[in-house]
Amino acid sequence: MKIKRNQSVASALADEKAVGWMQGRMEFGPRALGGRSIIADPRSPVMQKQLNLKVKYRESFRPFAPSVLREDVGDWFEHETDSPYMLLVTDVQKDKRRPMTEDEEALFGIDKLNVPRSSIPAITHVDYSARIQTVHADSNPKYHAVISKFKEKTGCPLVVNTSFNVRGEPIICTPTDSFKCFMGAEMDVLAVGNYVLYKEQQDETLKDNYVERYELY
Repeated sequence: MKIKRNQSVASALADEKAVGWMQGRMEFGPRALGGRSIIADPRSPVMQKQLNLKVKYRESFRPFAPSVLREDVGDWFEHETDSPYMLLVTDVQKDKRRPMTEDEEALFGIDKLNVPRSSIPAITHVDYSARIQTVHADSNPKYHAVISKFKEKTGCPLVVNTSFNVRGEPIICTPTDSFKCFMGAEMDVLAVGNYVLYKEQQDETLKDNYVERYELY
């Protein structure tokens, strides 16, 4: 059932699980928009690093973007208009930001980069900006529904959204693609249509070693 799917995925997100989300047709364009996405909890201070190293198999510092419910975008970002294609950059609202201490300001490089900048650190850039996607109930109902369920559970109306693939591979297209990527990368949950799969319940022999296949540049 759709309701159970959304509840299961929202619970997994709140538990800091990385979720492969495949619903409906593929996106067309430069961004994954909730049809072929890997989603996660933006409130987690470790999620950016974990997604980069253990799911995308790339450098830990790379930023991620948020998908936010259209009706809540102004409460979390200094932005009031539509951005359905994740092409606009705006600032996180001041009341969501976290000022850095003197000791944190004195850090350098990756150490400074890893300091949480807001209550949604997984999607907040070093200058307190984010490249946002507004999610609309009429044009993207399934994605809107699962984010709404996450909001009900946590009070946070947005999720981390990155394309459903690992570095070195194209974005997934079919359910078979999604399962292969799910078993090769360190994702925890896979939601395809109304089906939800958990990594610990899968056949160990179906796992693939993406770590050795995709070395960092």
